[in-house]
Amino acid sequence: MAKGNRAACLAVTFPHEGGYVDHPKDPGGATNLGITLATLRDWRKRPVTKADVRALTKIEAEAIYGMKYWTPMRCEDLPYGLDLAVFDFGVNSGNSRSVRYLQAVLGVKQDGVAGNTTVVEAVKQNSKATIQKLCAKRLSFMQGLAIWNTFKKGWSRRVADVEAKAVAMWLKRDGALSVPAKRELQAESVKAEETAKTQNASAGGAVAGGGGVTGTDVATSVDPNWLLIGGIVGLVVVAAVILLVKARHNRARADAYALESASVD
Repeated sequence: MAKGNRAACLAVTFPHEGGYVDHPKDPGGATNLGITLATLRDWRKRPVTKADVRALTKIEAEAIYGMKYWTPMRCEDLPYGLDLAVFDFGVNSGNSRSVRYLQAVLGVKQDGVAGNTTVVEAVKQNSKATIQKLCAKRLSFMQGLAIWNTFKKGWSRRVADVEAKAVAMWLKRDGALSVPAKRELQAESVKAEETAKTQNASAGGAVAGGGGVTGTDVATSVDPNWLLIGGIVGLVVVAAVILLVKARHNRARADAYALESASVD
């Protein structure tokens, strides 16, 4: 279990959340250190302004994260690394969603409440696999949001970084990272890079092949169905784009795992 790992997880989450922002396309509105105006208002139990959000201190933000995120999601009772993956997801997209996605990965009832069954199953199962599956589901959720195109680069890097750091935390749970752990992180980097290359090649092949519809097919057709042909080509393009998006994220994962392995002596 991740006893005393909250500070290490906060050290990962805070840089990704950054300082004060008020992006017009962010539904959270005015936010500082990851704490939105609505969250701060709920925490202080009184009306607050954007100026209050801007003036938020790191000490108060840490207290909010502890009481409103870390504790309700039972992060202290989760395995090392998995606590980070669940915590950062919850901060970014809500406690209930993070826990429900974790429960989906674990194969237990998806009620969004981190109860004993969820914790026990999380401890029992392979933490590295759970971390990676949870991060994959997190990214998939983000890709379905209307604002994905606005924030996709930063979100993809964040999920990749959290995944790599979470796996590294799991590997070092019994003390300092060892040489085998370094090799495992390097292996994950290589695997992600190879996957990215395969996905890039598949995307290029799909577009070049036109989904099996060639110029000869069209020329020799007595009555070509242009709507059908157009639909097939459109599907091929969509499939290629999806592959390219996956390839970019796997490259981000490769870079994140490489950075983590480089930090190991």
